Amino acid sequence: MSVLYVVGLVALFLGERVVGAGTARLVLSGPGLALVGLAVAWRVTRMVRASGDARMLERWLLGLFLLGGLGLTLYFLQSDVAALTPVASLKRRVPELTGVLRALFPALLVTALFPLVLVELAAAAMVRGPVLAPGRLRAALHSGLGLAFALIFAFSTMYVATKADVSWDLAYFRTARPGDATRLLVRRLPEPVEITLFFPPANDVRQALEQYFRELARESGYLKVEVLDQAVELARAKELGVGENGSVVFSRGQRIERLKVPLELDRARGQLQRLDEDVYRRLRVVSRPRRVLYLTAGHGERGLLPQAATALEKARPGLSQLEEWLRVLNVEVRTLGMAEGLGTEVPRDASVVAVVGPARDFSPEELAALRRYMERGGRLWLALEPDGPGLESLLEPLGLKLLRVPLANDQRFLLMSHQRSDRGNLVTASFSSHASVGTLASLGSDAALVFGGAAALEPLQPLPKGVAQDVSVRAPAETFQDNNHDFTADEGEPRRAWPLVVAVEKAGVSGASPSRVVVMGDSDVMTDSGPRGYGNPYLLVDSVLWLLGEEELAGVVSNEEDVPLQHTRQQDVLWFYSAVFLAPSLVLGAGFLVTRRRRRRGAR
Repeated sequence: MSVLYVVGLVALFLGERVVGAGTARLVLSGPGLALVGLAVAWRVTRMVRASGDARMLERWLLGLFLLGGLGLTLYFLQSDVAALTPVASLKRRVPELTGVLRALFPALLVTALFPLVLVELAAAAMVRGPVLAPGRLRAALHSGLGLAFALIFAFSTMYVATKADVSWDLAYFRTARPGDATRLLVRRLPEPVEITLFFPPANDVRQALEQYFRELARESGYLKVEVLDQAVELARAKELGVGENGSVVFSRGQRIERLKVPLELDRARGQLQRLDEDVYRRLRVVSRPRRVLYLTAGHGERGLLPQAATALEKARPGLSQLEEWLRVLNVEVRTLGMAEGLGTEVPRDASVVAVVGPARDFSPEELAALRRYMERGGRLWLALEPDGPGLESLLEPLGLKLLRVPLANDQRFLLMSHQRSDRGNLVTASFSSHASVGTLASLGSDAALVFGGAAALEPLQPLPKGVAQDVSVRAPAETFQDNNHDFTADEGEPRRAWPLVVAVEKAGVSGASPSRVVVMGDSDVMTDSGPRGYGNPYLLVDSVLWLLGEEELAGVVSNEEDVPLQHTRQQDVLWFYSAVFLAPSLVLGAGFLVTRRRRRRGAR
């Protein structure tokens, strides 16, 4: 009978909530309602005929049937069927009645169905016994009612929390403190820099900023910090171009940089968490000359924007994140190709020339221009690929050779696609003490690097005259050359701590200053595809600072900002259904099994 009752409820659900209109609704809802009525009538008959403990069981089951029937009655009273009854006029007079009915009918159905299922299961377990055990039946009834009440409470709490106009922000928050890089920059200020804060008194954001800049000002007497109220100091505010409170002004002579910060703490929270990065960037702008980094183009190199896949080449991530880091360092990024004069001469304002992941060879004229730039003390940054050109004419004078065979590691690698090809994602924390990896060396394994599809660099012996090399980053000792691209260590594929990054200094020609070159056996380490939370940004920033001759300013920028969790669409779907259905089902199932085991022990 209970099965008949539940089938009727399912038919009603499909007719009313899934179909909702037309002939199909009548076909499902009509028989469903008839089955529910038949099950109730049958249960009344069995209760009348039963006696003793069986009559008690039948009375409980009938009560649950009638409770579910009351829930159905309330459903139909708030549905469109009620328009044909006198209830319609009552609903017009009391509009809140519909909402009350919509909340009550599912609660009554849940209160009826959960105990019904558990009582029927308990009774089924005692079918072969000589007598019924009222204690077990009563425990099953109470358990079902408890589960139903807990579920109703959870849904009610969620509904109230969603609708109530109150929110609590329990997210982690702390204003960033001055980081090592910012402290070093302040200690080496060439001239005095003034920082003026325009905020009203008794302001929470002002207090947080004062604490930060007061700590930073202790690093150097060249940093002067002043806190003013724009409404009072109108002349000073006008001089610095400030029209309202909520501004931090960095000034050195005619150089002025401004940082806007909201006056309300809730709105300023995110900016205060990354305050050290914003301050570092503006201090470099006012205290250091702007530098220019040229990215070569025209040979399939990585660009600032991602490259779409073609019939001949796969999609390649861009370098927009690198550009953002360079902007923090007050370094401007420009493109350098044949059209910009690479075939003749590297521009005189080039502080660094970067060649990132070329897919095709450079022309002899372009290579000659790069060699002349290097001979006169230029700074080169070469990030190559196993399947790209070897640029032998640039590497041989530096005593280097690119071994154009991809590396893999079957013991230490980063899982990204959960395929065997992930063995090409090398993870290493093997750094030298060279200035181009100074921050990484200080952080150690806390800032491991990830190289995706790297090739090894081979130092040539003997080194050319005037060349000094430092292998700044090595692969783990288990790394092997994957000659056949199967990501498996086969016979004849040697394992070694292969050089991945080499820093080179070469004496200049005819009294020119020494040239500096950083050579990497991978360009993916510089792209936007690199995983967050690893040391790749420190490698890139330290390399740029060493190439610029500012290695003494390398350090960690403080950031208290929470890193957002990122999921694919499939992962979001999985998390949603797991949280809504899987987790509650596991909890209910575990509770049911534990309760049933306890009952069996008690029965023995």
